[in-house]
Amino acid sequence: MIKGFKDFISQGNVMDLAVAVIIGAAFGKVVDALVEAVLMPAIAMLVGTPNFDEWLVFGSIKVGVLLTAIVNFLLIAAAVYFCIVMPMNKMIERRNRKLGIDPEAEAVDPQVQLLTEIRDALNGTAQGSSGDHVAR
Repeated sequence: MIKGFKDFISQGNVMDLAVAVIIGAAFGKVVDALVEAVLMPAIAMLVGTPNFDEWLVFGSIKVGVLLTAIVNFLLIAAAVYFCIVMPMNKMIERRNRKLGIDPEAEAVDPQVQLLTEIRDALNGTAQGSSGDHVAR
């Protein structure tokens, strides 16, 4: 039982996920600090409200809390995309070019390839016959 758990934990996907969660949590704190200390005050200068959390609709509905969460999410998503995803894609693209791997060459699913061969064989048989084919 312990060996199975050890094998499960040592798989590449599990370790990658663990690293991603840890880095994501740390990166989230950095982006939160950026949002709270730099961007929200800049937005507040434009709008005139220092904190969106205090915006109320109909007297008691705190729409500002949702607005702040949406701004935080969009900024985190943009930061992750521009700081992690784009550089990683460029690095993979450079590595593939160096190794001579063509990203445009799509891998054909073996089932699709087999079905295509069957279809082509049936079309060849149907076109080659004169119409007087007798089933045996």
